[in-house]
Amino acid sequence: MSNSMADLRRKIGTAEDLQSVVRTMKAIAASSVEQYERSVLALQDYYQAIELGLSACFQKEGIATPLHSTTTTGKPKVISAIVFGSDQGLVGQFNDVITDFAVEKLSDVAGELKVWAVGERVHGRLADSGLLLHGLFPVPNSVKGIAALVGQMQIESISDQLDHESTSVFVFHNRPQTGSLYEPVSQRLLPLDSQWKQRLTELQWPTHSRAEILGGHLVTLQSLIHEYLFITLYRACAESLASENASRLAAMQRADKNIDELLETLHTQFHRQRQGSIDEELFDVVSGFDALSS
Repeated sequence: MSNSMADLRRKIGTAEDLQSVVRTMKAIAASSVEQYERSVLALQDYYQAIELGLSACFQKEGIATPLHSTTTTGKPKVISAIVFGSDQGLVGQFNDVITDFAVEKLSDVAGELKVWAVGERVHGRLADSGLLLHGLFPVPNSVKGIAALVGQMQIESISDQLDHESTSVFVFHNRPQTGSLYEPVSQRLLPLDSQWKQRLTELQWPTHSRAEILGGHLVTLQSLIHEYLFITLYRACAESLASENASRLAAMQRADKNIDELLETLHTQFHRQRQGSIDEELFDVVSGFDALSS
């Protein structure tokens, strides 16, 4: 009996230590979700401002635009994909969801396929799926690290492809939803063709007074395009990090609930065995007293 109670004490202590770690990770994930969600919300206004600036440039007559044609050049088409995942575990189905989504979308593409993975976990899953991996980027640990990551991605995976009409670049990531949920999404980053220009040209200006372009129109347009590519990747990374921490928070909440249920079961078993031990000792005392009295 004493060995069983000692074993239960050990299990209870281990479960309580594990619960302390889980609750610490849950608090960290909740704090991270908040900062990344604030970052995503702040990016919405800036992203809209960049698109409106491009729209103003395209609606200005006489401005030459460095766009690619949509005609076939005869060269083998190169399809590049950037897939955002995680470096760390305890995120539930986060990496599996985005991997399955990217593999499904890229399975129908024709041409040479190059894939860059952001995160070691998603890198391994993409490799297992049979995709040709061209590079691996680390996942930033904070909002401040996103800009450095995006700059590195622009240098290694995008800068050499801006001048090639036969190149398309797609971005895959998880986008946060309400209630600690997320959904996989994709976006075409390149080429900057007439279809992309037409979409921006048709944007409605939010006020009655349209903005005027000061200085060199081509210089302004090139700067806006650079900012457009940067902020698109930045927003995708921020949304992926917000989704990752939301998934980790949900996983830690489930783990905390399971540990609570386990502790309740262990405490019930411990008190039952302890009460049984007390009853046996009392029975022995009463039996001995009865034997001495008779």
